[in-house]
Amino acid sequence: MGIAFENIGIAVRDLEATMAFFTDLGLTEVGRDEISGTWADTAVGLDGNHAKIAMLETPDGHGHIELFEYVHPDAIETEPTLPNEIGMHRVAFQVDDLHESLAIAARHGCTPLRGVANYQDVYLLTYLRGPSGIIVMLAQDLRKG
Repeated sequence: MGIAFENIGIAVRDLEATMAFFTDLGLTEVGRDEISGTWADTAVGLDGNHAKIAMLETPDGHGHIELFEYVHPDAIETEPTLPNEIGMHRVAFQVDDLHESLAIAARHGCTPLRGVANYQDVYLLTYLRGPSGIIVMLAQDLRKG
């Protein structure tokens, strides 16, 4: 049986602000749509499901993030996830220049949870809180260049 990773989906409170954050970091928008109808209700398991969606792709073409903003039913606000909570809660990117990426994130009001760590002189890495409370890990491989 074959299996391939398709994408990660993230519900957001503001699709435009979240798109701006991720595209400024270097991802590319590859499509948008608005979904609703019986097929969407069935697939997602929500009656009256109606959402605005956008698909993003990493520059290498291998990673995809699907963002969705619910029109109906109303989105449910939750407390931001903590790094040690059970469940899916972060998206990670390898970046060429961590400090440049942090400057971009800061323009969106997003800063590291604590700071930048050096892991055994192999990676500089940090977790930051992105739009809609998404935890984003950024890592720079120090062995490159």
